[in-house]
Amino acid sequence: MSNKKNSNAESARQPIERGRAEGRDFRYYDLVMAAFVAILLLSNLIGASKPSFVTLPSGAEWSFGAGVLFFPISYIIGDILTEVYGYARARRVIWTGFAALLFMAFMAWAVVSLPPAKDWPGQESYEFVFGNSWRIVLASMAAFWVGEFANSIVMSKMKIWTQGRFLWARTIGSTIVGQGFDSLIFYPLAFYGLAGWPPELIGQLIVSQWLIKTVWEALLTPVTYGVIGRLKRAEGVDIYDTSVDFSPFASR
Repeated sequence: MSNKKNSNAESARQPIERGRAEGRDFRYYDLVMAAFVAILLLSNLIGASKPSFVTLPSGAEWSFGAGVLFFPISYIIGDILTEVYGYARARRVIWTGFAALLFMAFMAWAVVSLPPAKDWPGQESYEFVFGNSWRIVLASMAAFWVGEFANSIVMSKMKIWTQGRFLWARTIGSTIVGQGFDSLIFYPLAFYGLAGWPPELIGQLIVSQWLIKTVWEALLTPVTYGVIGRLKRAEGVDIYDTSVDFSPFASR
């Protein structure tokens, strides 16, 4: 009896392929999904509206969007989802995040458009914070969708190519690709052709935001290692997507 229990426990720790993981109940998957969506919405709702700056050694001020400090966390959680639960479940979470962004944009538009109560002084401030143009909203959603799927696909395929080794290379490499697409899509779609947004400024923002996000991923690599290790042990899986359909629109 004891040998049978040990055998079952040992088999639960063995790597399993995505197909054999179907139907399993995971203890922490829903919590990781909730964390992903929460970070995604908060970084777009709170961080995206405020530009900030740091003072360089030369004395010059270098501006950046405050959301860049927190938005990369969604890519880290995306890496964790793909590494632990596989691409198919990460895909479900990305679509959930996309739907949440879409609803947030619709809700912001609806609430801002409602006529304010008489003598309420906050309408102008409300419009300033939440009244993003549809061009910026669409650019943000397109950049998120492409960037997150690119990140997850690269992460999954690199795991197969490296046979599960070099996690640091997979997390950083997937972020370089995903965040690159994110920045490359967002800024031109949102601002190209607008007054005050010359092409050279857009190019500088693309490069700087991409570098900041990638550096954040690299700095948080020890945290990513720790979370992935604990989740794999807790869930008893190590999924390789050897037979998965990588289309973003596949249902399985």
